[in-house]
This record gives sequence, C-alpha cells and structure tokens, in this order.
Amino acid sequence: MRLRRAAKTVAIVNQKGGVGKTTTVVNLAAALGLHGTKVLVVDSDPQGNATSGFGVNRRALQSCVYDVMVTSPEDDVGRVFAETVVHTDVRNVDLIPATINLAGAEVSLATAIARETKLRRGLQPAARLYDMVLLDTGPSLGLLTINALAAAESVLVPIQCEYYALEGLSQLLDVIHLVQAQINPALAIEGIVLTMYDGRTSLSRQVAKEVRRHFRGRVFTVTIPRNVRLAEAPSHGMPGILYDPQSRGARAYVNLAREVFGHAT
Repeated sequence: MRLRRAAKTVAIVNQKGGVGKTTTVVNLAAALGLHGTKVLVVDSDPQGNATSGFGVNRRALQSCVYDVMVTSPEDDVGRVFAETVVHTDVRNVDLIPATINLAGAEVSLATAIARETKLRRGLQPAARLYDMVLLDTGPSLGLLTINALAAAESVLVPIQCEYYALEGLSQLLDVIHLVQAQINPALAIEGIVLTMYDGRTSLSRQVAKEVRRHFRGRVFTVTIPRNVRLAEAPSHGMPGILYDPQSRGARAYVNLAREVFGHAT
C-alpha cells in the first residue's frame, strides 16, 4: 500500500487583478487531476471566480471557505472541512468554494486571535487527504491573502505580459518576506508564470524578456498565451483544458503543470 505524503500547498498570488490567477488555478488543478493527482482548490477570493469556473452554483451552497476559517478551538475542524468540500466534475479535483459570506471576512476576522493563521488551521485535514492544495487569492494584499500565504508552502506568481507588469511586484515580495519572517518561515517562491503572452507583439516579447532579466532563474519556461478558448471556458463552467483540450492555452497549462509539478504528474 502506498502511503500518501502530506499535501503540497501552493498559493497563487498577485495583488493586481486580471493577471490570470484564477485561470491558472483552475487549469493547473484540472491538468493535475486528469493525470491522477488528488487536488483540492481553495477559493479564498470573495468574487468566487474559481468556484464558478468549476461550474459550481454559489447561491446553492450552505457553507464556504469562510466557515472553514472561523472554526473555534471547540469545533470539530475535520467535520467542518468535510461539510464544506464540494466535488467538482473534474476527476480527482475537489473544491472549497467561496460565497458572498466571504465578503465580510476581513472585518469579522480583524479582532480574532491568530487571525493570520485561521485558514491554515481550517485546512489541516487536507494534508492527509490530497496530494496538492492550490489556493486562489483575490486582487489585494489583505487579510485573506495573508491567510493564504500563511497556509502555503510556496507562492506561484502570475505576471501578465502587458504594460505595468512589474508594477506592485516589489510590494508583493515585501509582504511575502514579512510572512516568512513573522508567520511562515518555510514559505518559498515556487516561481513566476508569464500569462497573456502574444509572441506576435513586440510588447509581449519585451515584457517577457524584462521579467526574466529581473527574476533570473525564477521564471518558468512555459508561457501562457492570450487565448480565446481559455477566456470562453469559465462561461461554460469548466476549465479550459476540458472545454477545448487542443487549444494553445490548454496545452500550455498541461505543460506548465509538468514543469511546475512534474513529480505529481
């Protein structure tokens, strides 16, 4: 019998919106799941795009990641976790969804004891149930994102190949270093993913070159192209690699999963 090693937990983070965080989470999860890796996606963005990206109706849910985060020491963490997990239509991929209840989490957790580690505590059961945990985060560096960084082993940073790609990145790195120093010393940077790449434009090529120069050795070889099929997939409630497996975007995410998590696929 093969013993399951503790799940690897990766937070996909960039405080800028529209850089492809959720698209990256959903498609990496699907690529890993279809190759036999048991994956848990945690939607910690109040917008809930990862939840709807798997075709899950947010309005029909009784609980969400907020319930996992607000468990008290007297609560049965395993029971709350099990009641919150949703099975998706993608093989081997489960989801802890986000609902509108998450919108007020930053306020309600503001005075809580150990508020930065609420998510880490609530996700403890995942360590023995999954091979990989992927945390989707919102476009901010608030308390929810800090919780994701505190719960993660590593950080994956999507950067779009457009103007101002590096804007705000130094602030993100400062926050990561602060979390390393005060909350999660084991936190590492998994790497940087270039998204929305269009090799036909000099802008994309220049931005990719600049990012690789700034972060030598930390940028993955695979780039994610600007792709219509990837953009269409969420409206159909499925990852791009299922919506159109032969599209350039789908193939790119399969290759990225191999590069980032080769041991898992």
